[in-house]
Amino acid sequence: MTRWLSPLVAAAAVIGLWWWAVEAFQVRTFFLPSPPDIVAAYRRQPEYLLAELGRTLSVTTAGFAIAAAGGIALAIVLTTWRPVEHAVLPLLVALNAVPKVAVAPLLVVWLGFGAPPKIVLVVLISFFPIVLASAAGLTATPAELVDLSRSLDASRWQTYAKVRLPWALPQIFTGLKVAVSLSVIGAVVAEIGNPDRGLGSVIVLSSASADTALAFAAIALLALASVALFYTVALLERLLLPWARDITG
Repeated sequence: MTRWLSPLVAAAAVIGLWWWAVEAFQVRTFFLPSPPDIVAAYRRQPEYLLAELGRTLSVTTAGFAIAAAGGIALAIVLTTWRPVEHAVLPLLVALNAVPKVAVAPLLVVWLGFGAPPKIVLVVLISFFPIVLASAAGLTATPAELVDLSRSLDASRWQTYAKVRLPWALPQIFTGLKVAVSLSVIGAVVAEIGNPDRGLGSVIVLSSASADTALAFAAIALLALASVALFYTVALLERLLLPWARDITG
């Protein structure tokens, strides 16, 4: 009960403080709408906002799935062959250092309008945390477990499948939880740069028309979707790795 009530109470306190500040200082809705203004903006066109949320989530989940599969696979390759790690890891760091906002217009030029450039940008943003966390988990296997698998005449891939990968799963899920939140950011950045579909386009169009309350309604939906995706991954971790809580602090 405390675990569920605490964040709700904290959220209610923040919203109440926000509402009070807007009313006390007479802030114009154009600059900062109050919570009732945002609810009213959502109730004006809920079907439109929910449809655009669905488009944003489709891009987010597609890009996140590709990044998760590719990131874990690349981490296995990097931790298996050290020369490949020495050659590829600096390139990954350099790619991750490139501002993704600068890449978004180029993706539109290369891939055209629609979902493909948005999905690619989501992959670019969420790929590196998954690779890094997965590689850290795969290299953190205790040496005695690796020696045990060798004493049982296990092959390299059997050691990965039976020992290293299960041991690395908590770290992998840590990277997935970080990446799934970044995926939403990547989708919105792509939609702002290519404002044809999604909640990012809603934010751009409503800001251009001075409908700040509608923009905040879209932002609130994005925040709720990001929280839901994060806790979905956390729930999967809890269901798939019940033993992880017993071997960690």
